[in-house]
Amino acid sequence: MKRSWIAAVVFSLISVVQSNTYAKDLPDFTVLAETQGPAVVNISITQNMKAENAVPFPGMPGDEQMQEFFKRFGIPMPGQVPGQNGAPMPEYKSQSLGSGFIISSDGYILTNAHVVAEADEVIVKLSDKREFKAKIIGADKRTDVALVKIEATGLPKVTTGDPNKLKVGEWVAAIGSPFGLENTMTAGIVSAKGRALPQENFVPFIQTDVAINPGNSGGPLFNLAGEVVGINSQIYSRSGGSMGLSFSIPIDVALEVSNQLKASGKVNRGWLGIVIQELSKELAESFGMKNTNGALVAAVEKNGPADKGGLEAGDVIVKFDGKPIVSSSDLPRAVAATPPGKTVSVEVLRKGNQKTLNVATGEMPTDGTEVAQAAKPSVKPEVNRIGLVLKETTPQQRKKLNGKNGLVVLDAQGAAAQAGVRRGDVILGLNNTVVQSLEQFNKQLASFAAGKSVALLVLRGENTLYVPVKIPVVK
Repeated sequence: MKRSWIAAVVFSLISVVQSNTYAKDLPDFTVLAETQGPAVVNISITQNMKAENAVPFPGMPGDEQMQEFFKRFGIPMPGQVPGQNGAPMPEYKSQSLGSGFIISSDGYILTNAHVVAEADEVIVKLSDKREFKAKIIGADKRTDVALVKIEATGLPKVTTGDPNKLKVGEWVAAIGSPFGLENTMTAGIVSAKGRALPQENFVPFIQTDVAINPGNSGGPLFNLAGEVVGINSQIYSRSGGSMGLSFSIPIDVALEVSNQLKASGKVNRGWLGIVIQELSKELAESFGMKNTNGALVAAVEKNGPADKGGLEAGDVIVKFDGKPIVSSSDLPRAVAATPPGKTVSVEVLRKGNQKTLNVATGEMPTDGTEVAQAAKPSVKPEVNRIGLVLKETTPQQRKKLNGKNGLVVLDAQGAAAQAGVRRGDVILGLNNTVVQSLEQFNKQLASFAAGKSVALLVLRGENTLYVPVKIPVVK
């Protein structure tokens, strides 16, 4: 009995010690909130819109169909004067909220480009309740960074840190206005670094599990030292609220963009004029590579900077301006950070051999380029060994391909279909060999052993990509 009592006391003491130790290990965000909170602002956006662009019955399913109903039958929509069909619609104001933070005491503020996009009026509200009308200095949609300015002096400003020193598992905190609730602080950890998101090639996002909700956009992400390491930009959510997946723009990327916006109101980026894709294990094998490092060039724009510098489809870029390219997502960032007109060295692997090219970067254009579309055949050829039914392109199609030959996919079965080749695709190359004719393609295809992977260079719509196909073993 005595031993049981002693054991219970010892266990209780151990629990208290462990509890106190755990409590001491938890971060204290109170100082951060007190010192950095005043530099975080609430941003209110007003946009003047025509009532004809408004939803007649907000929140009602089928709003677009309802608008079409009003228009088709000549019924005045809400805002029109009954009996005056076609009368001009009155304007109304659309409002939205976001966050931002002061980076200089004379009123420069960083936020997201999507927060101030198409705004007719931007109002900045400080933590001391003062309000200022802001001017948009510039916005960059590609990185989702915007710089605005208010006419004030002596403002509290944030201290910026180095996002490259962040470690996965490190504590971070966000301050912003989720759902309009000003100066709200949430905390979590860094979940991942250098995260690439679809259609977001120029930002190595910081992923966190910090609670980020609508209204947090444009607000700062702090480390425990009270330094801004990122701008809260996006969340992954099925409900519209936080699900523990938030993404922030590294502050060094944002400051580089803001400096250009401040100087000229726009951002100039380097450009090569190529289409790239990630190297899969199968593609690396088909190119005779030992690893998947590098960015695979799927297409080169004619007379673009890469074309003039000697780059070819099928090249694997492993270094750009001395920087190693481990993943394909590394290349767009490295190129974009290069001033247009600068000549840089580009190391590539071409047909198993390493080459160094000198390429002068161009300035990134805003418009896309036209590409060829596949045509329907008049005769149905036989299925080849990987399950493709192919037809040579017509002279008109070759003209759209800048004179290049190609093979139109009339049908895809078996191994090719499983690999993702589709009807309407145009095959431009096999491994590192450009397609010359259907006979040449099938002859080359026959030279590969069963079970090996080959890389098909495919034109699909406006994009080109390599598709790895494993040649089936015939039993």
